[in-house]
Amino acid sequence: MGSQVIGLGHYQPANSMTNRDLAKMVDTSDDWTQSRTGIVTRHISEQTETVADMAVAAGRHALNDANVDIELVDLIIVATTTATERTPNTAGRVAHALSALSPAIIDINTACSGFCHALGLADSAIRTGTATVALVIAAEQLSALTDWTDRGTCTLTADGSGAMIVAASDSPRISAVNWGSDHRMSNTTGLQAPMNRFDQDDQNGLRWTITDAAKHASKVIEQAGYSIDDIDVLAAQQANLRTIEPLAKHLGLDHKIVLTDASESGNTSAASIPLGLSKWWHNGKVPADALTLLLGFGSGFAYAGQLIRTPARDPLRSQP
Repeated sequence: MGSQVIGLGHYQPANSMTNRDLAKMVDTSDDWTQSRTGIVTRHISEQTETVADMAVAAGRHALNDANVDIELVDLIIVATTTATERTPNTAGRVAHALSALSPAIIDINTACSGFCHALGLADSAIRTGTATVALVIAAEQLSALTDWTDRGTCTLTADGSGAMIVAASDSPRISAVNWGSDHRMSNTTGLQAPMNRFDQDDQNGLRWTITDAAKHASKVIEQAGYSIDDIDVLAAQQANLRTIEPLAKHLGLDHKIVLTDASESGNTSAASIPLGLSKWWHNGKVPADALTLLLGFGSGFAYAGQLIRTPARDPLRSQP
């Protein structure tokens, strides 16, 4: 008995902001941003749009993709660090908007690793029989908490959401989550009071990615009973290409499919892994039944990862 991903969904606001657009707001340039982050463009929400709105859109896309009725969903988990409201929680807003029956509704906040934590909780719930079908979403609105005069952070942040439908399977197609934290890095990234503006120590974050992240990724693979050669896709935290590419090389996965959606979506924190993976899966850049390594890490300093198999590809599935 295990669980599996049977549907993928995502959402991005219509407003696309290029590096050249940013250069009109802050002292930067397309060359400066690309050379340091690899990011070319990002999507920014409208002021009237909420985190819950984006979560609902990605959730609806995933439900349509899996051809699952919302009445069957008995667990909704939303990972976000930018929730518009303290209460009711975002998962409750999603349940109401989608007309769910009476699912358990849970929000979690572990920032960039949030989706992997949420997926781990959903997998455990299904394995133990406390849930049958879970809607797992990550949604972020980092633009609302960005200092648009600070080129070190505003060149990174973006908005968006990603979702997965998780259901029971005869054999596990999602591995047990491997998670933890590193207190030495607790102040590396955060939204600090009283201004509540996104801030990060880029150098320490990069150093941790190159050294420690690879170790934790290897533990995920080993714990699941696979080797590095078995991995088809690396879907790591989409902070920027300066972290993704060295990690892929250090793991020996740079010749495999490496998710680099950050270049066109920016850093959407918890949403970045499911958002990017859904986009690439729907446009055919990630194959069906691909053994995919998910690895999120960031503020806290929390990390989490697991292996999943991508769903079967049905030509009748909905498109974004």
